[in-house]
Amino acid sequence: MTHSAETERSDEQERQRRLNLLIDRLPERLQRLTRWLLAPSRIWVRIPAGILFMIGGCLAFLPILGVWMLPLGFFLLAEDVPFLRRLSGRLLLWIEQRHPGWMGLKD
Repeated sequence: MTHSAETERSDEQERQRRLNLLIDRLPERLQRLTRWLLAPSRIWVRIPAGILFMIGGCLAFLPILGVWMLPLGFFLLAEDVPFLRRLSGRLLLWIEQRHPGWMGLKD
């Protein structure tokens, strides 16, 4: 395995670890739903759900919908869109470094 492939695998493992820390902070029902959506076989529902969550986040002024839907939709789409996957890895690293409390880590 080349150094580049090892680095990519390590980066992906770190991205998954950080994503799981954020998911663990969600309410129990939303945790279950998110983990169900993130299963590799759920691509057929993950992409439409990600798009709908992002649209719902833009309509945060309506009841029930909220800005919280934007990052959830982004991370769902990032599972299947390589550019967004890399971007999500950088975003999760930034969150861990700047706002560790958001991930349940000590500040």
